[in-house]
Amino acid sequence: MTAAVMAASDGSYDPVISKLITSLKEADSLSDEQDLGFLQNLLQSKELNALVNVHSKVAKINKDDRIAPLLSASMQVLLEVLELLAPRCHISPLCKEVFHLLQTPHLQSLLFAHDAIAQKDFYPHLPEIPVEVDEDEETIKIVQLVKSNEPLCAGAQSAEPIVGATIKTDEETGKIIIARIMHGGAADRSGLIHVGDEVIEVNNINVEGKTPSDVLSILQNSEGTITFKLVPSDGKLDQRESKVRVKAYFDYEPENDPYIPCKEAGLGFGPGDILHIVSQDDSYWWQARKEGEKTTRAGLIPSRALQERRILHDRTQKETNGEAKKGSCASICSTPPGSPNPNIPCRGPKTKKIMYDTAENDDFDREMIATYEEVAKLYPRPGVYRPIVLIGAPGVGRNELKRRLVARDPERYKSCVPYTTRPMRPGEVAGREYLFVSREKMESDIANGKFIEYGEYKGHLYGTSAESVKTIVNASCVCVLSPHYQALKSLRTAQLKPYIVHIRPPPFDQLKQTRTKARARSTFDETNSRGFTDEEFNEMIKSDERINFLYGHFCDDEIVNGDLTEAFEKLVHLANKSETEPLWAPASWVQ
Repeated sequence: MTAAVMAASDGSYDPVISKLITSLKEADSLSDEQDLGFLQNLLQSKELNALVNVHSKVAKINKDDRIAPLLSASMQVLLEVLELLAPRCHISPLCKEVFHLLQTPHLQSLLFAHDAIAQKDFYPHLPEIPVEVDEDEETIKIVQLVKSNEPLCAGAQSAEPIVGATIKTDEETGKIIIARIMHGGAADRSGLIHVGDEVIEVNNINVEGKTPSDVLSILQNSEGTITFKLVPSDGKLDQRESKVRVKAYFDYEPENDPYIPCKEAGLGFGPGDILHIVSQDDSYWWQARKEGEKTTRAGLIPSRALQERRILHDRTQKETNGEAKKGSCASICSTPPGSPNPNIPCRGPKTKKIMYDTAENDDFDREMIATYEEVAKLYPRPGVYRPIVLIGAPGVGRNELKRRLVARDPERYKSCVPYTTRPMRPGEVAGREYLFVSREKMESDIANGKFIEYGEYKGHLYGTSAESVKTIVNASCVCVLSPHYQALKSLRTAQLKPYIVHIRPPPFDQLKQTRTKARARSTFDETNSRGFTDEEFNEMIKSDERINFLYGHFCDDEIVNGDLTEAFEKLVHLANKSETEPLWAPASWVQ
């Protein structure tokens, strides 16, 4: 671009522009002087000449084999290389250096520009020139597709897939029209069938007056090539795939869904699956693929709005009929989800009164209905490590796991020293166990939003300051936290980007056996050193169910703490993974 501007500044204009300028000078006496002056200034401007020169050089790509691109998807190759390098960064310094180099904005922008030119994306996208036809003449297109194993079904919803598309009866005209194009299916790959096209004939059989089920029968009885005669729709809907990825937070089995337009076209998935949403054109049924699967055809899944409506309906029905399942939040909480105020904490045997910053509650209130969350790959950054947050029921062992992780490498892993207003006890050192402050000072800091979590226990305040976490992160260390689970409301932010691990108890028998064998001391009684009771074990399991129901979908992973040694080994593995591998995280953290 700089060379092009220099060429324009020394008067060496593009030949075509020079010819236009000469023509304008010759016509000077014959036309409006003001208009001619404007055009002459425009044609002689540095900016226009620079653009023309750049365009001329880019256009030579098709004429000069020496500068022809070897590939047109270099950014995709870069992302694949990053995936391969990430697990090796801690092994090879060279891999680590290349890994960070490939993430620099300048290099990635250069590759984006390269791909745009290689794909000829620099040409203007002009609308199609309409074909002039008589008003009474109807345009017909004939499309031939090879019959494959695409799903075929007939349902009560009047929408049946036909070689990767669904059809329905238009309510006003009674005609058979294309209702949906399944991304990756035969119809989509052909590029010739569009939503809204009217079906006139199938294999030379007129479908006027027929139902979608009749058309399905024709298709089922056809072999080899299928010929469609269609009347094009007035406008073609854009079939470009979106790049949206979401993490699913519920189980979905299309074969058990009575409302899906076509069961065979559905896509089943489970909690934690990453889905590539390729189309959201339908407000009730999205099209998606599972991330990483090689299949090209997309499947139908319920949209976020539809699934939220279903969950609310089911909860309302259960509350009305008193059929809340044992272990669900509706059965163990004083205020079940779906009630006017779902943030009222669950009631039960507890000794703490917990208070939390509610500045970001609105985001979490909506996610109480767990459906999908938009995600993107979060790549590790040199010297900036994600805090590791361990949540779990009281007594499950998360504080012991945190202690062991910090003790394993004190220079790498650090925990925040909590603040408290209680008096210092014999043997305690200020700044080691706690930071001791006055109640007035701590209440003032809480009011000013300086604590990410805080609570009151036996008349004394306890809390973790946001500045303590930032100090550890800014020192290129890994901050390890084990807060109350409700603190996720203020911890799960784009600023901290925590890696959240749910520490869970094993089944009752194993829980009792392992704790008794290890002579574990109860965390429910500070005054007496004793083992856990059966009632406390049951309370631990019930509390874990409550945490999993309310916040389990926000966790990146979970560890069942049956054997403490095995649980710690898995925690070390997860900690290394959070530092070295690109992981799925909320899209807002990446953008």
